[in-house]
Formats: sequence, structure tokens, C-alpha cells
Amino acid sequence: MRVLTGFAGFIWLVYAGAVTSAEPAAAAKPDLERGKQIATTVCAACHGPDGNSAIAANPKLAGQHGDYIAGQLNAFKTGARPSPIMLGMAAPLSPEDMRNLGAYFELQKPALMAARDKALVERGRQIWRGGIRLTNVPACAGCHGAAGHGIPAQYPRVAGQYPDLTFGWLKAFATGTRPHGVMTPVAVKMSENDMRAVSEYASGLR
Repeated sequence: MRVLTGFAGFIWLVYAGAVTSAEPAAAAKPDLERGKQIATTVCAACHGPDGNSAIAANPKLAGQHGDYIAGQLNAFKTGARPSPIMLGMAAPLSPEDMRNLGAYFELQKPALMAARDKALVERGRQIWRGGIRLTNVPACAGCHGAAGHGIPAQYPRVAGQYPDLTFGWLKAFATGTRPHGVMTPVAVKMSENDMRAVSEYASGLR
């Protein structure tokens, strides 16, 4: 092996050190088994062991973006997203636990739903794809995607979610009980009927 000495050796050491220090530390891969353990022993009662909640009042987490789940758990833990129930659930979780849970739920297959009200679905489709020009409501697809799968970490998957739950979120955004920099300005411009239409349409997306 060639050994550099003198000035050339010094420059090589400096350069090698700079490259090493510039490389970000690789994040540890999520521990899916640990995520499954927490999901099946802590989360299952409300969200189902695989994230497919059987209770309409509790969101489905199967197929949801892992980074989004981890971010919301952190928001519950810090109080940034108030919820007495979820605060108690998130309090003992470490950042690694949150990542592990998110990664586990993201890999689970979402249970499919079918929209119920055809008239609402049609109105919801129009809003989802084109927004509401009269009140400057943007198309939902812009952030949540044409199929409702969302943009990882930033915007959640809402496809196949319980419609009453999605409607409740929109109402919370509009009234300020769940303030959000993006969703509050959008929801305040929507009528309750439009909220229900979007929620119904999203429930049938795959």
C-alpha cells in the first residue's frame, strides 16, 4: 500500500477528514419487530393490531406514511396536537419507538372501503380534483394526491379513511380546535356539505 508523507500526506488527511465529517450519520433502520410489539400491545385496542381500525371514531393507520405517524406521535407527546388520550399513549414512547411504529404501520395493507352516497361522491370528486373556484378552495389532490395517498411526512394518506372521521378533522381545522397552517385556511372556506362530500369521496379512494 502506498503511504503518503510530508505535505502530500497532510493534505490527504485533511481532505479525508473533511469528507468523513461532511457525510451525515446513517440513520438506523426502523426495528419492525419492536414496532409490531408496540402496535399489538398498546395501539391495537383502538387502531387494530395491523392499523385497520374497526371503530369509526379511530383513524386507520395501515398504509399511512411512517414519517407522518412519527411526527403526529411527537406532536401528541409535546402537546402541539392536544389530545388527552393520545398524550397518555405517546408519553412513554421514545423517538425510536415512534419511528418503529410508523414503519410498521406503513407496511400494513389498508382495508378497502366503499363510498355510500353517490350524490356526495360526485360533489366530492369535483372538489378533490378541481377545488372550489368561488371560494378559492384548492383541489385536495394537490397535497393528498389523485388517489388520496398523500405526500410522505407532510400530508397524510386519507384514502379509505372513515368519512365521519375525515369530516370531523375538517370541522376541527375550520373552527380552530385543531389549528393547522395549511388546512385551516382551506377548511374555513368550505361548507359542511362540501366537507362531507370530500370525506365521502376520500373514503372510497384506493
